[in-house]
Amino acid sequence: MSDFLDLCKQRQSCRGFSERPVEHDKLVQCVEAGRLTHSGCNAQPWSFVVVETPELAGQVAQCGQQLKQNSWLGTAKAFIIVLEEHAVLSPIISCFLDSQYYAKGDLGAAAAYICLEAAAQGLGSCIIGLYDRKKICELLNIPAEKQFGAVIALGYASNDAIRSKKRKAFEDIVRFM
Repeated sequence: MSDFLDLCKQRQSCRGFSERPVEHDKLVQCVEAGRLTHSGCNAQPWSFVVVETPELAGQVAQCGQQLKQNSWLGTAKAFIIVLEEHAVLSPIISCFLDSQYYAKGDLGAAAAYICLEAAAQGLGSCIIGLYDRKKICELLNIPAEKQFGAVIALGYASNDAIRSKKRKAFEDIVRFM
């Protein structure tokens, strides 16, 4: 089995982080992985905001604790926010020609690369699905019209146990032709 598949098997959404702070260099490596992600027509429709100061990280965590959800988020030591930037002209034209808008998939790929690099660095990560985008924009001086690709919580896992992945059976989701 490849090292990459091993990494995929080990990477999981972390919902509890230890008190250990995340080293700046590891956050740089995570963003570098996101930057190197493939993208449609090489548009690279992303930018990244890294929140690593404890006070700001705590405030971003509060923005993700909507409706009494994600109480564990306060333990995150850092966040990486993936923002959507304007794509170069080629993918925009392509969108009109073949109904494909690549940027959303590109942003998802960048978030996945960030999370996989985090796992390779020994960090836990979780892509947050519930957050107050408006408050995060105000807090981090992000233009209100900016679209988010992902908000990723990072830190060292408080529990290193690898949970068993519950996935659909391979033969139920794949057709070779």
